Amino acid sequence: MSTEESVSDPAPGALLLCRAEPDSVAAVAPLLGERMPLVRAGEEWSVLVPEGRPWRHGGEPVDRVVTGWAAALAVGAPWPVLALWWDADRAGYALASGFRRPVGYVWLAGGTPAGEDEAMRTFAARFGLDPVLDVQSLDRLTEPEPGADARARLRGLLAVLTRAGVALPAGLDPGEPADRLEEAARALPEVRWTEAAGRHPTADESRLAPWMPWVGGPGARALAVAQVAAGLPLTVWGLRRRAGGWTTAGALLVAHGALGVAYGLARRP
Repeated sequence: MSTEESVSDPAPGALLLCRAEPDSVAAVAPLLGERMPLVRAGEEWSVLVPEGRPWRHGGEPVDRVVTGWAAALAVGAPWPVLALWWDADRAGYALASGFRRPVGYVWLAGGTPAGEDEAMRTFAARFGLDPVLDVQSLDRLTEPEPGADARARLRGLLAVLTRAGVALPAGLDPGEPADRLEEAARALPEVRWTEAAGRHPTADESRLAPWMPWVGGPGARALAVAQVAAGLPLTVWGLRRRAGGWTTAGALLVAHGALGVAYGLARRP
């Protein structure tokens, strides 16, 4: 069998790594409209484990869905979000940070690099990684390496990120199918579940509370307007390209931002 034919476990899956404490992630996770297990993934890191309904039952490509989710979370919070994803043919990552365009890289199933080298350097710069040692390690992931499939490439990426504090809990291994990852997350002692859209945490549940739309403060109104401004073009772009993940992310941003604007106006004396 050719090494390009499949990874060791071809079922699609993904992980969303957030550079924030679980409480902060839980406050903005309802933007995604799906309940997910949330666990700590190292010092100042958390990981969301998607069940994967959009790609398991909706036919959406996993990479488009999680890239859109990462962009929605990163716009709604002051920390970066790294989406790791894989399917039968490819694997890769997408890093979203603020309003900047996400940067990502792709490997074919057998580990053949299929991205742009510059993306790795941009990734390192946005993460604040060492410009010499870490970049050299990342550059090796863009070079052919016999025996290193796409799953091994993701593990290599995570090995670099351990120097930035990332430490995935046992059982949350890149390349595993979504249902197996969710099962592993459920068994972790400190797991918590994010809320579905429609229920919001109280203002005391997060350090992000002053920025949340249900608070109605100046910071919340500014963030709400920014979300609408970012969500509209994202939605249009997704519709034109028939990219359901991006369309959903844009619509969620618009809806969440509009809610914040309306709530802020209603609270004005």
